[in-house]
Amino acid sequence: MCKNNFKKLLLTVLLLPFMIVADVLAQNATAGQDEISITVEEAVQIALVNNYMIKKGLLNLDIASLQIREAWGSVYPQVNASGNYTRNIRTPNPFAGSDAGGLFETLGAIEWLAFNEQARTDGDPDTSPIPLDEFIDRQRQGYRDAGLTPPGMDGTNPFAVENQFDFGVSITQAIYNGAAFAAIRGARQFKKLGEDQFEQEQQNVVNQVRNSFYSALLAKEQADVLESSVSRLRETVEDTRRSVEAGILSKYDRISAEVELVNLETNLIQAENQADLAVKNLALQLGLSPNKQINLRGALEYQEELYPEQLDPDISYELALQQRPDLGQTEGLIDLLNVERDITRSGFFPTVSAFANAAYIGQVPSNRLVVSPVEGEDFSFTSESRNFLDDSYWNPAVAVGLRLNWNIFSGFQTRMRVQQNQIEIKQAELDREFQKNAIYLEIEQAIRNVETALRRIQSQERNIEQAELNYEFSRKRLQEGAGTPLEERQASSLLDQSRLNYLSAVHDYLVAVSQYEKAIGKPVITDRIN
Repeated sequence: MCKNNFKKLLLTVLLLPFMIVADVLAQNATAGQDEISITVEEAVQIALVNNYMIKKGLLNLDIASLQIREAWGSVYPQVNASGNYTRNIRTPNPFAGSDAGGLFETLGAIEWLAFNEQARTDGDPDTSPIPLDEFIDRQRQGYRDAGLTPPGMDGTNPFAVENQFDFGVSITQAIYNGAAFAAIRGARQFKKLGEDQFEQEQQNVVNQVRNSFYSALLAKEQADVLESSVSRLRETVEDTRRSVEAGILSKYDRISAEVELVNLETNLIQAENQADLAVKNLALQLGLSPNKQINLRGALEYQEELYPEQLDPDISYELALQQRPDLGQTEGLIDLLNVERDITRSGFFPTVSAFANAAYIGQVPSNRLVVSPVEGEDFSFTSESRNFLDDSYWNPAVAVGLRLNWNIFSGFQTRMRVQQNQIEIKQAELDREFQKNAIYLEIEQAIRNVETALRRIQSQERNIEQAELNYEFSRKRLQEGAGTPLEERQASSLLDQSRLNYLSAVHDYLVAVSQYEKAIGKPVITDRIN
């Protein structure tokens, strides 16, 4: 039962980003095909599914899995099949230039001696020994009577076989191969490196998407502040115009306010353009079409629940040592270098393998006519043509054994390569120590950024209250004729600056929190569950 619950939980965790993306798309279906409205966390989930780097990372994991299977292939049985056909156009006499040829020249004499011995011992008075030349003449006549060419009279090489076939299967099984077994460990470690790299890429994408979302949101709200400022300045221009008509203010005050309004409207146009470009950049990181209209849901405001639970540098550093995937990559690289050293060391030892070979060999002459004597009749011959697959032409061959290969001396090359591996391991260990120190500094900097941004937020919240009171006071004085448009515009500018400073502080706070989570290596899976 527990196992089934675990499987359901695991499946839910893996499918959650896809479910969230599907839900977001469904919610925005009525808004138009080219428009989507998302929050920052929805943007993160879309990126985890759709970001180009994430997709490439998944493909790299697939490659790493296949490399493990490839490494295992080196210790599995190796089966090879082969086939060969040779057509001998002209075959040399294997006995040319040696005295062995004389042996075959005496074969006729041996047959004659056997014939005479049979004639003397068969007890038949009608048979008697005959001279050698008569024996050869009668034998040749028997061949001619049978319509056959006597041996040696056709000028062909009696040892030639025109067609040669060789079909075989060989099986080799590694019994001991240190390099192959170490390569399997190396492939597994390489996959672990890929997994750490993928996790780091996820964390980078999450941090980048959040920063881009917050930057786009900041640009949008900065444009909103300027739009509000433009609206207030238009009211000021209108009030100034009426005051000029009433003779309370000079024409100079009206013209100054109108010029300031035009400049502010220009700034608003630029701010709106920057906000639009920031959203386009976010779409790129989400892997969405640049033509898709993205509406950002949410506002730049202080969220106390985002404040990290633990901002102690030492405790955060311990968390980072356990969670940072880039540190895991460095550890994995050291392990991989150790595997490489083991592979090099395997050169000191032999490789042992077992093999089995099975072959079916055929030597088939083009002329498969076979001459044989007629039983009971001297100097009478008959012939028959054998089939292409006749057993006399085809023979199986089977062999098994062990093979050992040992490079006993290689001019100290293996020893020098092992020492180079040792140096590379020490270099990687130095990199690890430097990386740990850099991580501590990164965490400390992230913590300071969070705390600094929080203090700025608290300061600007009080400042905005004061700026709003100051603006309302200057606005009332202008309407009563006691104040000037310049005072009102200065108060409005101070209010805008206070709001922009607050937005910038909130933006920096959110970015600093995201950077802190990245610095401690907060797993992306936590973000998915939340």
